[in-house]
Amino acid sequence: MTGKTNCDCCVYYVYDEEYCCYECEVNLDEDEMVKFMKNSFDDCPYFRFYDEYKTVRKQI
Repeated sequence: MTGKTNCDCCVYYVYDEEYCCYECEVNLDEDEMVKFMKNSFDDCPYFRFYDEYKTVRKQI
């Protein structure tokens, strides 16, 4: 996972087909949004790793 930021593998970072771009679905306040827009949001308190195989592991 070299070269990826926290946002790239976060549950809340989803692709919006209407605007053709990725966006954060967390309701950020003004200061957090400025950090996000400047790509200086290194340690996001809302980060949750997106694990698409989590459900499969529970079935086994």
